Amino acid sequence: MKIVGIVGWKDSGKTTIATKIINKLSSKNFRVASIKHAHHEFDIDHENTDSLKHRLAGSSQVIVSSSKRWVKISELNNSKEKTLDELINQLSEIDIVIVEGFKNENHPKIEIIKNDNYLFSKIKNIKAIITNNKLETNLKIFKNDEIDNIVDFILKEF
Repeated sequence: MKIVGIVGWKDSGKTTIATKIINKLSSKNFRVASIKHAHHEFDIDHENTDSLKHRLAGSSQVIVSSSKRWVKISELNNSKEKTLDELINQLSEIDIVIVEGFKNENHPKIEIIKNDNYLFSKIKNIKAIITNNKLETNLKIFKNDEIDNIVDFILKEF
């Protein structure tokens, strides 16, 4: 299984690039999974849903399942956050995992740069950069619209 990290500062375009990469890989018949790190509290069940009612009633794990998809919600109650490896181990039958965030983990990454704030000099395993800015580095640089070339690079180098 290939693991590809997408990192960058807030509002750099990580999700836009990640979804384009996922779409291109899926169109090439790769089985793609994605893991997105959130720095804040989030909910996937919303007001008036049965899953939220179960969770608020005290269920520490809720599974919602249908013939289309299933999801598991686990309450951590402010305990230790799952590691990237623990999350990856939850996946099955996947060729490529796109990981958005988790910049301090050891997997290979591509950095998205929108302004003059860079991560590649501070964190390890940056293999390429996506930016429309002029930049001096020995790393491979792609423009934001070069999704085909980025995907080819991922398939060859990761």
